[in-house]
Amino acid sequence: MFPINSRYHDIEKAEIKDAEGKTIVYLRRRFVPPPGRFDLLQEHTMTEGERLDNITAKYLGDPEQFWRIADANNAMRPDELTQTIGRKLRITLPEGIPGIPNA
Repeated sequence: MFPINSRYHDIEKAEIKDAEGKTIVYLRRRFVPPPGRFDLLQEHTMTEGERLDNITAKYLGDPEQFWRIADANNAMRPDELTQTIGRKLRITLPEGIPGIPNA
């Protein structure tokens, strides 16, 4: 249903029937993983006028992966990550992929 690079790719699907018996398929709730589940690659310090899609393209090579930076920084709303100049953003590996120390 969702591409492999989507935050919703592995979310379990569920079904419910409405009053007319029509089946409605939906995704179960996605919980943001705790930041401690991500191995840090580096940090990025926010400067004025930066956008999360551009930061994501720079570090992860794909602007649509902004949600990975949001997850790694425990942000429910990605736009809150760019609102504070000087904020340090964690740039991490995907959840469950361990890093190699001093690589």
